[in-house]
Amino acid sequence: MIRIRSAAERGHFDHGWLNTWHTFSFADYHDDRHMGFRALRVMNEDIVAGGGGFPMHGHRDMEIVTYVLRGELEHRDSLGNHGVIRPGVVQRMSAGTGILHSEFNASPGQACHLYQIWLLPRQRGLTPGYEERSLPSHDQAGRLVLVASPDGAEGSTTIGTDARLWAARLNPGQEVRLPVAKGRHAWLQVTRGGCLLNGLALATSDGAAISDESELQVQATSDTEFLLFDLA
Repeated sequence: MIRIRSAAERGHFDHGWLNTWHTFSFADYHDDRHMGFRALRVMNEDIVAGGGGFPMHGHRDMEIVTYVLRGELEHRDSLGNHGVIRPGVVQRMSAGTGILHSEFNASPGQACHLYQIWLLPRQRGLTPGYEERSLPSHDQAGRLVLVASPDGAEGSTTIGTDARLWAARLNPGQEVRLPVAKGRHAWLQVTRGGCLLNGLALATSDGAAISDESELQVQATSDTEFLLFDLA
């Protein structure tokens, strides 16, 4: 069973410095039908204007993954971590018992386009942590690149959640396949372009909740990038 969450149906707010779309209920956007999917709680697509950003604020008991599509985002947190996230680099922040952080686009001339993803942790009260990883083969088309996993496999960042996250870039006509174990679920988020997911058409910023499918076949109908989650 595949249920499409189209880009046009998402919550949307334009704050001037931040243009943001919410796949699931978040902040001032609330929809009882869309509170998350399995461990996936937040899927926000953000465009942060040059010079804009999120001032220091706190989180608890959440695994937060930041994936930048274009531009750069500067991170600081209460653990003393400081880094700049750009395409090809993934950031994981485990909020655990509590962490403060800020995110700013320090480039005055270029917006930063990113996805911020929140996953429910396997247990509450984990030790806060931070990690940045350069993605192997990030620019190589036609393959799934493991971005995040519970065990840090294949050079991925480590998350405290029973989930795996892949990223892929496909040229028109290219396809990838992924088996889905019995009892597992998946989510696909198209970040650019268009594709067929088991024959169903998806476009830029569309998402899809997937259950009771034994295999996923994703075929690009244009130059395409997407994120794919395996979820308990």
